[in-house]
Amino acid sequence: MNSRKAKPGKRDIIELSIIIAVFAIIYFTGSQAEVFGKVQQAVLYTGVMNANELDESSQKPANYDFKLFDVNGNILDAKDLKGKNIFINIWATWCAPCVAEMPSINKLYADVKDNPNAVFLMISEDRDFKKAIEWVKKKEFDFPIYRLATALPEEYETNVVPTTVVISAEGEIVVKKTGMANYNTRRFRKLMTAEQ
Repeated sequence: MNSRKAKPGKRDIIELSIIIAVFAIIYFTGSQAEVFGKVQQAVLYTGVMNANELDESSQKPANYDFKLFDVNGNILDAKDLKGKNIFINIWATWCAPCVAEMPSINKLYADVKDNPNAVFLMISEDRDFKKAIEWVKKKEFDFPIYRLATALPEEYETNVVPTTVVISAEGEIVVKKTGMANYNTRRFRKLMTAEQ
């Protein structure tokens, strides 16, 4: 019985070198979020990770006490949005799950943006807001992005990106989801266009 292990052959060394080179390119070009986001996007397309509303007993009153900067540096006061359905998404360009769910959010936005009751607050956690602006432009997403001008109320605070919160026109938090999800569903289109 021969217990010696086979030595790696030339082909094994070449295959390993290629794998290492691919991972090095992904790492050194800063493409991790893009690459892993694409993989996670495939999971979202299956529909197994569709977001859901909270049951009524878990819903809480919304807090509108925060302000945001838009891409032009103008301040948006959340208090001015009372009576609207507000989709808040806290995200970052370096976050693979954020990258994965963005196409579904952009599709939802495209479907409901003309409805006067629907508002999207895509809040970037990137330190360099210009990077977030350029990334959204490169991806050809249509939704507006913001950065914080004040701290978020504790109802929305999170240590996880992405986090999504939906406030109903009645002023209730009806969705709070940490982690990626598919928001391009009939249920969410109805939720975002509901009247008070």
